[in-house]
Amino acid sequence: MGDLSVIGIGKADAQETRIAPEGEILPPRPGEAAIDRPARAGKGIPFAHFQPGDPLYAMAQQALGYLQAAQSPATARAYDSDFRLFAAWCGQVSLKPLPATTSTIGLYLTHLAEKGQKVATIARKLAAISSWHQANDLASPCSMKADRQLAALYAGIRRTKGTRQSSKAALTVDLLKRMLGNVEGPLTAARDRALLLIGFAGGLRRSELAGIHLEHLRSHAHGITITLPTSKTDQEGQGREVEIVRSAQPQEMPLAESTCPVRALDQWIRQANLQSGPVFRKVTRGENVQKTGLNPASVAWILKRALQRAGVDNLGRFGAHSLRAGFATTAYENGVPEFKIRQQTGHRSARMLEKYIRSHEKARRDAAGNLGL
Repeated sequence: MGDLSVIGIGKADAQETRIAPEGEILPPRPGEAAIDRPARAGKGIPFAHFQPGDPLYAMAQQALGYLQAAQSPATARAYDSDFRLFAAWCGQVSLKPLPATTSTIGLYLTHLAEKGQKVATIARKLAAISSWHQANDLASPCSMKADRQLAALYAGIRRTKGTRQSSKAALTVDLLKRMLGNVEGPLTAARDRALLLIGFAGGLRRSELAGIHLEHLRSHAHGITITLPTSKTDQEGQGREVEIVRSAQPQEMPLAESTCPVRALDQWIRQANLQSGPVFRKVTRGENVQKTGLNPASVAWILKRALQRAGVDNLGRFGAHSLRAGFATTAYENGVPEFKIRQQTGHRSARMLEKYIRSHEKARRDAAGNLGL
């Protein structure tokens, strides 16, 4: 029978008590109208329509804040930009962007493909258009399940263009040492050394590097533990810890020659006199440290400047991901098991990690060269 509860039903001349299973919806009292319960919940008043003075206004504002937090700021910016570009194209060809039709989406996909856009970029733009429609309580015109012709067109683009994504070259330890030997400026050099070494040793994304705060660091005998509150694959903020291990190099080795990430980070923090807040910050031409943290895009710029000073050509092969790919590739080549590499990088699967390991070409050559032919 389940849990039972005693429910009192008042009458004009007596008090009647009845036992009913907990959670049961009782019939109305005699002479009392039944409560109208709709079969499904309606949308009600949109949160943004509550006005100041309404008892629920503050709660509606909090609800709007939670809605905005469902999407990372970077994703929100990308979706906003993608939809504005879509709306501008619609204006040029006299089509309606909101609500858009599946025919409009098909034509836009064709336009993007003919412009040479990569499949991954096209997929993100589709997601942006779909997100904008859903945010306005409109059916998404991008559903491949709802329109077979659109699904076939998209499959044709993927087959024609290919879905392989270009990868940035991985940094090697030797190349990293050359870069560190060519940084310039007292404070700028200290920051760049720490940034490059921590990014490489931690296998960090540029957003993770830029988001490190002093409060996220914990020193111990083996080095430093960095707690990342959020990351690309951890939007709900469960947090992830990254270990930065102290180098075996002797402490008396000059800092300019050392590749110890712990020493480099400590030197930067002391020289910049950082007490709290962002670890990696903008340094002006006058060697003044700013209070605000670096923009994630600046990580790639700092890396390419160091590469250029080290005499590297074809800088387009490298990017901020070269640090992360360099860590994964170097660790793999040194015999570190993949599951341990994933614990440091935060990759959820071996398949995702494989995209960052640049040793597979060598492995294929080794396999093909040992056939006895």
